[in-house]
Amino acid sequence: MNLTSAEEGKEYIIQRIETDDEELDAFLFSLGCYSGEPITVVSHIHGGCVVSIKDGRYNIDKQLAEAIII
Repeated sequence: MNLTSAEEGKEYIIQRIETDDEELDAFLFSLGCYSGEPITVVSHIHGGCVVSIKDGRYNIDKQLAEAIII
């Protein structure tokens, strides 16, 4: 399951990042988004979602949300 299917307000553990784009992978890693990290979907918005990773909140687009497997 990826983040587009996640319930708002529920904490999930990131299982893996599914992307062939090294730049995208590096960007997600810089946010603290990698295997084993907890992630919470704060809200779903048109074209993506707002997520909480560590102490930050980020607005990510649909492509990023689909790449994060929980």
